[in-house]
Amino acid sequence: MATEHPSFQLAKGINGLDKIVLRESRYRSAEVYLYGGHVTSWKNENGEELLYLSSKAIFKPPKPIRGGIPLCFPQFSNLGTLESHGFARNRIWEVDACPPPLPTNSSSNSFVDLILRPTEDDLKTWPHNFEFRMRVDLGSEGELTLTSRIRNTNTDGKPFTFTFAYHTYFSVSDISEVRVEGLETLDYLDNLKNRERFTEQGDAITFESEIDKIYLSTPTKIAILDHEKKRTFVVRKDGLADAVVWNPWDKRSKTISDLGDEDYKHMLCVEAAAVERPITLKPGEEWKGRLELSAVPSSYSSGQLDPKKVLQ
Repeated sequence: MATEHPSFQLAKGINGLDKIVLRESRYRSAEVYLYGGHVTSWKNENGEELLYLSSKAIFKPPKPIRGGIPLCFPQFSNLGTLESHGFARNRIWEVDACPPPLPTNSSSNSFVDLILRPTEDDLKTWPHNFEFRMRVDLGSEGELTLTSRIRNTNTDGKPFTFTFAYHTYFSVSDISEVRVEGLETLDYLDNLKNRERFTEQGDAITFESEIDKIYLSTPTKIAILDHEKKRTFVVRKDGLADAVVWNPWDKRSKTISDLGDEDYKHMLCVEAAAVERPITLKPGEEWKGRLELSAVPSSYSSGQLDPKKVLQ
C-alpha cells in the first residue's frame, strides 16, 4: 500500500523493499530505494528510462543493487580497508523528517530527504560518527539532482577522511555509438594499469574496449552524447573534483554475477567523485557534494553530435 506525502510517495518495491516515488508529471518520475539510498529509476517526459539497471540486479540485502545510482561512501572502490565502495550502498536509510534547510534554486515540489547514521557494526570497521543527509529532487524540467551533506558528529575530537562517488549508470542505445566530451586533455588514473597516471589524448572519449579511468580536476560539466538516440546527458557537479568513466566490456561482464553478459552494450558509468584528494572533516564540519543530471536533444554538425551548446 503506497503512502502519500506532499512531495513524494512511499511504496513497496522489488522483494518488498521500501521505495520512494517522485513524480513531476504523468511520465517524469524517479524512484529511490531506502535500501542504499539508491536511485534506481529516472524517466523523462516520454516515460523512457534514462538510468541503466542490470538485467540481473539483486534486490536482496546485503548485496548492493547493480545499476541506477549507487552511493560510494566512505570509500571509493578498494582504496582503503573497507568493503569495495564502502557501506552506504547496502544500509537501510531513513526518511529525514526534519532536515536542516538546504539552499536551492529549484522550485520543485517533488523531492525527498534521506538520512544515514552508522550502525554499531559500521563503527567497528570505521569508528567515526557521522550524519549523511541526501536530498533527491526531480525538477520541473525533469532534471534529477542529488545533494549530499556529510557531517562529522564525533564527540572524541577526531577528524575523519573519506572518498566518495555517485556511481551513475546511464542507459545508452549502443556503447560503440557514444562519446563523452569535457574530459579531453585531462590527466587520469588508469585502474586497468595499477592506477598509473596518463593524459587523455583524444578530442572525445569513445568506446571500443573495457575502460576504468579516474579523470582528475575535471570541469563542473560533462556531456555524454548518444548518437543513435540523438540525446545528450549533461552531468553537472559541485564539490566533486574527479570523474570516473567505466564500462566492463564483454570479458569482464562475464565475471560479474549480477550483470548480464550483454548489458555492457547499453550502459555507461560516468561518476562524479572525490577520489584523488580525500575529504577530511573535523568534528562539526560538513561537506556538500551535488550532482545534477539532465537529458536534452542533441544537435548535429558534420555528422557528429555537437555538444558545444550543451557544454557552454
